[in-house]
Amino acid sequence: MITRILATVITETNIARRNQWVLIAVLLMVLFSLVLSAAGSAPTGALGADRLSVIVASLTSLSVYLVPLVALLMSFDAVAGEVERGTLPLLLTYPVARWEVLAGKLLAHTAILVIAIVAGYGAAAVIAIAADPASVSGLGALWRLTWSSVLLGATFLGIGYALSSLARRSSGAAGLAIGLWLALVVLYDLGLLAAVVADNGGTFTTRVFPSALLANPADAFRLFNLTASQSASVAAGIGSAAASIPLWQSLCSILLWPIASLGLAALAFRSVEP
Repeated sequence: MITRILATVITETNIARRNQWVLIAVLLMVLFSLVLSAAGSAPTGALGADRLSVIVASLTSLSVYLVPLVALLMSFDAVAGEVERGTLPLLLTYPVARWEVLAGKLLAHTAILVIAIVAGYGAAAVIAIAADPASVSGLGALWRLTWSSVLLGATFLGIGYALSSLARRSSGAAGLAIGLWLALVVLYDLGLLAAVVADNGGTFTTRVFPSALLANPADAFRLFNLTASQSASVAAGIGSAAASIPLWQSLCSILLWPIASLGLAALAFRSVEP
């Protein structure tokens, strides 16, 4: 079993290298992390937070948009691409279970995400600590951001596999992936904001709004990282409604979402006919 999964991992890694996904993901994370490191250091004194904690707050906002996008772009043709190239029937003739195929793809794509995340966040940490040695106090928040970003990426990898299995064509899967990214990462929060403004402190704001935030993996990720660290929450200036959500609830959400999305991907992949 392990040998079969590793074979899929090696194959997917080689495909990612040929498609330059490793280079693209690393460059995106490093570039934006360096920009935030340079731009996010000015208000540290006024906020009473160390330089690295301010950068972590900025990186959290960046990761909410960038990590899901990179994950979806890597995974949208994981199944549809195999169908279009005609390699899926050949792959399934081997003595390999479908969940092993998904596990191999997940490990390969997650490894690429880990490399990109560590490179980007690591570059930001080096710059922050070099400029202000007291920034080492923010390493805990950076570590928390790192592993939670990997979980966020795994969630959207699973969602991408599910969309790829349902669409069965790369073009359709790409459209679904971008549409879902816009819906969950951009439009979802705008809709909640409009509902909160219209509710004017009513039942939706006090009862429905916190649950709606936890139901979105991107919002749960942001809440967890900004509320787990006092310095980061001060730097981000999160609202009282979001800050009232217990930390364990946002943690449970980001831990459960990867399992749920991968389960959905397995169900969708099971229905694919080679």
